[in-house]
Amino acid sequence: MSTSTSFRGLDLLATAVVLLGQKLHVKYVNPAAEALFAVGRKSATDHPFPSLFSDPGPLAGLLDQAIREERGFSIQDLILAPTGQEALHLNCIVTPVDLPQAALLLELWPIDQRLRILREEQRMAQHRANRELVRNLAHEIKNPLGGLRGSAQLLDRELDRPSLREYTQVIIKEADRLQALMDRLLTPHRPPNRVSMNIHEVCERVRSLILAEFPEGIRIERDYDAGLPDFRGDPEQLIQAVLNIARNAAQAILGMRTPSAAPAGGEIVLRTRVARQVAQARRAPRLALELLVIDNGPGVPAEIRDKIFYPLVSGRQGGTGLGLTLAQTYVQQHQGVIECDSQAGRTCFRIVLPLAER
Repeated sequence: MSTSTSFRGLDLLATAVVLLGQKLHVKYVNPAAEALFAVGRKSATDHPFPSLFSDPGPLAGLLDQAIREERGFSIQDLILAPTGQEALHLNCIVTPVDLPQAALLLELWPIDQRLRILREEQRMAQHRANRELVRNLAHEIKNPLGGLRGSAQLLDRELDRPSLREYTQVIIKEADRLQALMDRLLTPHRPPNRVSMNIHEVCERVRSLILAEFPEGIRIERDYDAGLPDFRGDPEQLIQAVLNIARNAAQAILGMRTPSAAPAGGEIVLRTRVARQVAQARRAPRLALELLVIDNGPGVPAEIRDKIFYPLVSGRQGGTGLGLTLAQTYVQQHQGVIECDSQAGRTCFRIVLPLAER
């Protein structure tokens, strides 16, 4: 009798279970493990378990030690990257077993959701603190700015020489520009004007605006889930949020272009999916929609990856650093979450918005 047929009871477990032989070859994986590692049972069986991952880290050595000493162990926050996939954060328990074909039993379960909730709580707290800091700073700047502009206007009226009045006009225009920036920082964020809408209306509007603004060098691919239901949201706020993300992507792609680069090489993908059992901070799991904005640009600079949603943080020269802050505000006002995962050649912004339970 084969190992796989001997342990059919493990097929019903939600926890990923893997049985390994003396040489760390896979003898059995249950369906949860197949789904977790995106590998079929037939293709995994009799292959070394560490070979399933591009970087198994210290796991192989620990498994060998467990077999030699016949002693189990557990690992918290084990990072494994299945070949061709993103890294997984896992908890793992290894138990020696005395079976004809198997020597170790591995139980693994992802902790990405718990980490995501903790990161979300931290981001929200930091976002509130930053908004309060920036608003206070903007108030302090506005007062002397008004006096500066008024004085420049009075001086402008007293000057007879046009060459000198050019300088006062520069002062007035720059004061107006700073005033507009302060107003954007201080504008109270109105609550969403919710109507019944579909996320694909947002995607199509953003797509048309980006193609009009960047007629060359950018290709936008649609990957929509046609079964997504309508939900109640503010179309204008969500269009602005997604547009800010897509515009940043287009500017990053075109900013890395060289004269020899292919003009059609830039790509932005708008992908929608249903996300089930989404757990958000302080809220029970629920049904949600997931919108991914993926680009093949140079990626977010490493030094600001953890701060891209902070006000006035920009990776582009001349950027205001307000676009992603505003996008985050609008998404959070819809009880949603926005995240970013970025490396050179692939940046993915993930927006999750709750759907009404049916």
